Amino acid sequence: MPLDCEVKIEKNAPVRLLNAVMERMDYSKLYAAYSRLGRIEYSPKILLKIMVYGYMRRQISSRALEACCRENVHFMYLLEGQPAPDHNTINRFRKNILTQEAGQDILRQLVFLLHESGLLSLEAAFIDGTKIEANANKYSFVWKKATAKKTDKLLKSIHEELPARLKEVGMRFYVPEKIAVRQLKKLRKKIHARIEADGIVLVSGKVKRKTPLQRLSEWIDQRLARLKQYTNDIHICGNRNSYSKTDHDATFMHMKEDHMRNGQLKPGYNVNVATCSEFIIGSYISSDRNDVHTLIPFMEQLRKNYAGKNIGSIVVDSGYESEENYCWFEAHPETELYVKPSNHEAARHRKYRTDISRRENMAYDAQADTYTCANGKLLQRTREKKTHSASGLEITTSVYECSECDGCPLKEKCIRACGSRKPLEERHKVIYVSKRFARQRQAMEAKISSPKGRLLRVNRSIQAEGNFAYVKQDLDFRRFLLRGNTKVAAEWLLFSLALNILHLHHKIQNRRLGSGLKIPSSFPAGL
Repeated sequence: MPLDCEVKIEKNAPVRLLNAVMERMDYSKLYAAYSRLGRIEYSPKILLKIMVYGYMRRQISSRALEACCRENVHFMYLLEGQPAPDHNTINRFRKNILTQEAGQDILRQLVFLLHESGLLSLEAAFIDGTKIEANANKYSFVWKKATAKKTDKLLKSIHEELPARLKEVGMRFYVPEKIAVRQLKKLRKKIHARIEADGIVLVSGKVKRKTPLQRLSEWIDQRLARLKQYTNDIHICGNRNSYSKTDHDATFMHMKEDHMRNGQLKPGYNVNVATCSEFIIGSYISSDRNDVHTLIPFMEQLRKNYAGKNIGSIVVDSGYESEENYCWFEAHPETELYVKPSNHEAARHRKYRTDISRRENMAYDAQADTYTCANGKLLQRTREKKTHSASGLEITTSVYECSECDGCPLKEKCIRACGSRKPLEERHKVIYVSKRFARQRQAMEAKISSPKGRLLRVNRSIQAEGNFAYVKQDLDFRRFLLRGNTKVAAEWLLFSLALNILHLHHKIQNRRLGSGLKIPSSFPAGL
């Protein structure tokens, strides 16, 4: 049977390339991921080949893969004469084995193989992110702010009602304004001891009269259960503003696929991918809706996976710009950062350049440390404000204020409301400046405008966004099958392996072997 299958397969079929590449991998970590008790039910090498080829051919469910192994000659070729695996075997392998370090090791080996063959260059890596819907119910949301309000309301009702109920049964207990779970448990234990001491028989059902102590015990049990639930919900949210009841790692966020056209939030994951020479070298699955907080942990992961192999440049879009990210790359000068400032596009328009309320359009005197507004008045530094980022980075912000705004004819154009309830006549001009961030942004603006910066930015839009377009449009993948961050990462790992094999096959067929950047004949206007 294996010989017949091989004869029927074309010489340039992707399955032959997949089999040849995967045969060169070391699967020792994959075998070590299994338990030492018992035997391995199916060869993990063959299972990995089957799953990667299935993801290349839009067959990603375990039952679809089982059917393909029984009916498709290409899958039979990868089976090497062994019987088709059961869908439970395929699913256990994807959920339990690939979620460990063994799965990432296979991708790392593939990247090293391409690098040693001269097909992949670590000179520049392009990072981009997209949001993909989670396998969770659309209406299973839990909002952190709403839960906090419910908690405050519950604590307030307990503080108001509990003293009267305790007085009714003749018990004394200190009730603070915000009672803790352990205090309610202590009170419940005290009530149960009183019930046993008095010999009270607990009753339930119709035509049964409950004693005041039993009613108090049940009342406390209900409040205690709700308080525990609210506390657990806030703990699961962590730094997020929401989570899904059916997938606790998923966060509700805006998706590009908005079929109802009402901006509906859906549970999903923020998938960040690093691409070199059109090949995926790593990915980072985040529950954070914002890209700016994902760059540093992603870079730490890449440094760990490719220790000894330095990535020359990192190219990202404006969504990753922040003072914290700038400082991280300044602390790691071996890797250069190329990021488009968030005001880069707006600064090209006349409306931005003629806006007198913006700090960028004011004259700055470095010696006196003052700004001069459009009316010639000085804004002097009055104080410094220090804050800390999520990772603990100290950010110093200088506050500049103008004391001569009364009667200024440009006041209406210069001072914005910004949610202030004060009338315009009582307000004065205040600007907040992080000098370090302003210096970093100015240096980056010159960096991305250089010939190298323009070339890297053109390639970022081609390479980084091209993989997402292929996955969502050509492979029609818009929702994960598995639940949980680690299992979602394993599922995306299979897509990464599949995309790399497909890119390699396309390059071989089109004779585009090489690792250099794509040099366009002309750059877009304004780039």
